[in-house]
Amino acid sequence: MTTRVRLVMFLVAALVVAGFFTAACVHLPPFGTSEHPYGQRAVAAALARRTANVVSSINFDVRAFDTLGEESILFGTVLGATLLLRQARDERHRRAEPEQVMPTTLLFGTLLLPITLVVGVYIVAHGQLSPGGGFQGGVVLATALHVAYVAADYHVLKKLRPLTVLDVADSLAAASYTLVGLAGLIAGGAFLKNVLPLGTFNTITSGGTVPVLNAAVGVEVACGLITLLAHFLDQAVELTDPDQRENGEN
Repeated sequence: MTTRVRLVMFLVAALVVAGFFTAACVHLPPFGTSEHPYGQRAVAAALARRTANVVSSINFDVRAFDTLGEESILFGTVLGATLLLRQARDERHRRAEPEQVMPTTLLFGTLLLPITLVVGVYIVAHGQLSPGGGFQGGVVLATALHVAYVAADYHVLKKLRPLTVLDVADSLAAASYTLVGLAGLIAGGAFLKNVLPLGTFNTITSGGTVPVLNAAVGVEVACGLITLLAHFLDQAVELTDPDQRENGEN
């Protein structure tokens, strides 16, 4: 395909997108008014599903299919990085040298790691009740584990990071989101339909499928980010090119 053909295809696609975008903007409510149709519908849907956090209601109920796409993008990113950063034939593993750790830094990290883990679990578990959720809590959980690397060294992080288990958990969490959607299709006639008992408003078991999908995303984000960072750290710390190693020795 020539450059000119690609340019023509881009311009045609851009005109189509611009036309739909303009048509959508024309029907938007005026700025500065107190009437917000989407917001009113979103709040009503959250209350109807007994989900206290409207944002989570939008992410995991009203627009749960969009969130499936976002989760799939992250899963695909981790999978692609795993394939690209796997050990090449001309690379060798070398044992990372132990690093000198300050006692105060080690003590601070030892205290901070469990606290960060608890905060991450709390954010995921209460995603349907308060600001936060699976995406935010998953990032906190992944960050918590790497406090060990910052406070101690790479060897400590490897002991706390069972990559095989995390890979399996990442795949299962990503698949469970789709399975919940299929359960809604079977029970309610629509993919990702909220079909579980809604519970009592503003309790941890409220929201039907919202907390289930939120937890699946939290596990997938946490495991995915840990796995992704593991491959980058392996490249930086343990994998070495034989040519570079010989040049460094010389």
